[in-house]
Amino acid sequence: MDFFDRFAVPNPGPTIYASMVAIALTVIGTLVFITYTKKWGYLWREWLTTVDHKKIGILYLISALLMLFRGGADAIMMRAQTAVPDNNLLNAQEYNEIFTTHGVVMIIFMAMAFIMALMNFVVPLQIGARDVAFPRLNAVSFWLYFFGAMLFNISFVVGGSPDSGWSSYFPLAGTEFSKSVGTNYYMTALQISGIGTLITGINFVTTILKMRAPGMTLMKMPMFTWSALITNLIIVFAFPILTIALIMGTMDRLFGTNFFTTTDGGMDMLWANLFWVWGHPEVYILILPAFGIYSEIIPTFAKRNLYGYKSMVISIVAISVLSFLVWVHHFFTMGQGALVNSIFSVTTMAIAVPTGIKIFNWLFTLRKGKIQFTVPMLYSLGFIPIFTIGGVTGVMLGMASADYQYHNTMFLVAHFHLVIIPGVVFAMLAGLTYWWPKMFGYMLSERIGKWAFWFISISVCVTFFPMFISGLDGQARRMYTYSESTGFGIWNMISFIGALGLLVGFVLIVYNILYSFKNAPRNISSDPWDARSLEWATKSPVPEYNFAITPTVDSTEAFWDSKKKGYKLFKGKVDKIHMPNNSGMPFVLGFIFFVWGFAFVFALWILLIIATVAIFICLAFRSNEKDNGRYIPKETVEKIENSLGGPK
Repeated sequence: MDFFDRFAVPNPGPTIYASMVAIALTVIGTLVFITYTKKWGYLWREWLTTVDHKKIGILYLISALLMLFRGGADAIMMRAQTAVPDNNLLNAQEYNEIFTTHGVVMIIFMAMAFIMALMNFVVPLQIGARDVAFPRLNAVSFWLYFFGAMLFNISFVVGGSPDSGWSSYFPLAGTEFSKSVGTNYYMTALQISGIGTLITGINFVTTILKMRAPGMTLMKMPMFTWSALITNLIIVFAFPILTIALIMGTMDRLFGTNFFTTTDGGMDMLWANLFWVWGHPEVYILILPAFGIYSEIIPTFAKRNLYGYKSMVISIVAISVLSFLVWVHHFFTMGQGALVNSIFSVTTMAIAVPTGIKIFNWLFTLRKGKIQFTVPMLYSLGFIPIFTIGGVTGVMLGMASADYQYHNTMFLVAHFHLVIIPGVVFAMLAGLTYWWPKMFGYMLSERIGKWAFWFISISVCVTFFPMFISGLDGQARRMYTYSESTGFGIWNMISFIGALGLLVGFVLIVYNILYSFKNAPRNISSDPWDARSLEWATKSPVPEYNFAITPTVDSTEAFWDSKKKGYKLFKGKVDKIHMPNNSGMPFVLGFIFFVWGFAFVFALWILLIIATVAIFICLAFRSNEKDNGRYIPKETVEKIENSLGGPK
């Protein structure tokens, strides 16, 4: 029994038992449904073995939505716990675990997945490519992310969740203060999913630089593709830092090294530095694609070309460089000294300049535009004032001397949520609604979508504005309870009401998907928004090969010019098309990494060795595999194109 005791949750309670039951019922229900509908073969052929960038994008999208509600459940529990003074809904340990998993799930497994979903689906279409540069590697990236996410999420019911915050500072994350395997889950799951993200970065940099349509120079790329290029360059430079930090943290916990200890030559602040050298660029890995999405949507629904294209590109590049020069502002209060703090205070304020340029470019694009208030446009317009408030409070936090008042209070929580929610979540919902017709061949309901927008945008303000007040009054973040005499109760109750409003908004989004799936007409055009970029030049939903004829590009808005100026976009003839074969190896490799990670978490060394050997066998098999892909015959392409309304 001692062997099995290690898998028990250290602090079981009603929440844990309810989660166990819910997970078991969900798994059983899913297996029964797939078996009853006889979809195992379809699932394997079309989804689990796919290397199609569009289907991989949809898999990321489904995962992101699941993680959104997983992290959202944590948020509701936190806000419910702090809604009234001296509440006993959660004990201190449960609260620590929930706020830790909330941060990790929302940043790493929800927001990153949403970004990867839209980049995977849209970028190859925007540059006129058949697929990404390395299709099978793209599938490996997804399955490493997915199984990393699954490994992290089972911690709640097997062994115990991490409880030392999403930043997992040492020595709190060391074995002296975090004795359960929760932090092992953190280190290993982030390592696995992080490797997948790094592979994605390399893949998309290669794709964008080497696979653009004829005539599409760098300065003729759509702005979303530009943001994807810079984002993936940041990934390539930032994620190796996280990889090394996680290896060092794992060695401290499992092998007794002293990288981050406070004794025997260790340095606990080394973790803080390494984490935030990755962590602040990570913020812009989330934000820059969102900026690209807004730069696609605003011109489309303002009926004007994007104002200041070159300045937008320069500002993205400037943000990417400065993002690596501001990490110390996350710990101004930890003793670096006035000179160091002053330097990083200046760089923190400097990064607001290129961000401000982008805001003004969007406003000038709107000026004298014929604005259509569609759901994607509403999210884009709502983003500007809310994000500006979040950004201005960030400049306040960037003043080192003032940060001693703001640091580790609810003021900081309000700041980063008012940056991340409008800057990432609004953008993802806008992009989801905007590109949904291209993904699935029908549109989401505008009426339900607008209800969801207003619930979400108003509730964001109701939830987080009171935190500025309670934070300035002294309420520390991560406090699981407080006394009535503090006066925090009214502000926390308002925040809880706002969180319930957010829940309603996200439930409306799910309802919109279900309602539109059942009722939306399928006979829409391939360009329902009268858009401007190249992805709208192909069919909806998009054929496997994207374009029957590779487009030729002569401007930043080649598709718009083809519609309005008669420019000929497709100048060749239909011919046979080379495509990659599907493969089950990425899925198998991802699952083996899951087993490998589980073995690492619980120090099951024999299982770890077996899994490691299996990983190398998979790599050796792929290295010696002869797979030259396949051709779609010209006749098949013509038949598909004719059924969809003519070749494109």
